[in-house]
Amino acid sequence: MDAVNRDRSIVGTGTSAQDWRADAGVAALPAAGVDALVPPGARLLVVAPHPDDEILSCGGLLHLLAQRGGAAPAVVVVAVTDGERSHENSPDWPRARLLATRPGETEAALRCLGIAAPQIVRLGIPDGGVRAAEADLVGRLRAIVRAGDVVVTTWRYDGHPDHEATARACAAAAAACGARVLEAPVWGWHWSAPGDGAMPLAQAVKLALPPQAVQSKREAMACFHSQISPDASTGAAPILPAHALARAFNPFEVYFHDCPTA
Repeated sequence: MDAVNRDRSIVGTGTSAQDWRADAGVAALPAAGVDALVPPGARLLVVAPHPDDEILSCGGLLHLLAQRGGAAPAVVVVAVTDGERSHENSPDWPRARLLATRPGETEAALRCLGIAAPQIVRLGIPDGGVRAAEADLVGRLRAIVRAGDVVVTTWRYDGHPDHEATARACAAAAAACGARVLEAPVWGWHWSAPGDGAMPLAQAVKLALPPQAVQSKREAMACFHSQISPDASTGAAPILPAHALARAFNPFEVYFHDCPTA
């Protein structure tokens, strides 16, 4: 069953990181190195629906780019939202505190990956409202994306409405100028399972992450205190619990190219 025709709800603990590491389909994916994904001289545009998606989707790639010899790669992070609705009805994490905190978490995380001076463009679209603002997002991205760019974003069937709308908007903006788009599953690892046919593996490549890259990604995610800590004021579990983070720390990242549309 493909991603279009199945339930993509993000509930429970989902498929484990161990199951994905053991999956024959992922193991058989063609390997892509850093230079194949982001050729030297190309600008990388990471379009993140929420702060932390830039690390969850491609933190390993960012680390490896920072380690690549030669001139430092041009990296632009586009923050679609500021993630201000991650803790609904929380006395400890009201909207104003999240707006003040989450951008700084991204900056600290990028430094952990070795991206010393990234350009961060904040669009300020309401958290949870990307689908409603999708047409506006396309227009704003068209003003940023250039021919020759590599655009990395979340998967258009990732299961979170903001992730899916962001991916569609990236595809539309990139098509207007001929930029390349790579879509990375974040929550797709949760609701999909090995062998179920939901992920478009025929349009996928795999970036192997050495231990140092995985550790760098782990340290970057540790910067998102608002998302990885329990909420003492409500008793709620972390927004990103351990089982979700474990999937992000697998020794690979997967990128979909030429993604089919519904």
